[in-house]
Amino acid sequence: MAENRASGYGEDVYGEGVPCWVDAQLPDVEAGKRFYGELFGWTFEEAYGGSTWALRDGEPVAALARKADGRMPTVWTVYFATPDVEGLADRVWAAGGQVVTAPLPVGDLGTAALVADPEGAVFGLWEPGTHRGFGRRHEPGTFVWAELYTRDTETANTFYGGLFHEALFGPDAHPDFGRAPVSAVFPAEMPPHFLVHFAVEDCAAALGTVNRLGGRVQAPPFETSYGRVAVVTDNQGASFALLER
Repeated sequence: MAENRASGYGEDVYGEGVPCWVDAQLPDVEAGKRFYGELFGWTFEEAYGGSTWALRDGEPVAALARKADGRMPTVWTVYFATPDVEGLADRVWAAGGQVVTAPLPVGDLGTAALVADPEGAVFGLWEPGTHRGFGRRHEPGTFVWAELYTRDTETANTFYGGLFHEALFGPDAHPDFGRAPVSAVFPAEMPPHFLVHFAVEDCAAALGTVNRLGGRVQAPPFETSYGRVAVVTDNQGASFALLER
């Protein structure tokens, strides 16, 4: 993340439980810039702590960071907004989840934490400072959806419904977050996990670009209630999804 480019971009504040940011932990950030720059039309600028902000039409849409420890997974992480990251981390723990990385300030941008649900799916929490989150979303080349693949959707709905009730089930909710059985797309032995979805205009064309850039297709296109989805990995092994509405 970098310093806020302009006050008031996107919503003033994303409500608690709304996906507000994504980042990728990669072995090689320069290779990541080449891959995602060509796939999504992103440009890049240096950001806080040596990470890199990805921009779409000049607005922040994601971050790429170098893995500090080679033993850590190469992965995209979704962050959910909160006005109180300490309190929400406590609620995650009380509901049977885990705090993976305790809340830590990211300069004046905000405060981040990594947590896991009772089945071990890892996600982030973000309490904004100067950085509110996505400057653009729900359009080609930007975040559009997060799907939790879980072994027990009923338990997941109870856990996340307790944490993020208004965002998921409130009267004004327009959630960007779904839950599905792991076995719906992945082998049964796949651990529960979040899958970040990026919007594309043409899924088939985007898959061709992924292959040409050295990525691979994990799951060919399939139909969902929220659009046509394909699951891919980049050329360093980070999984994500392409979503054509």
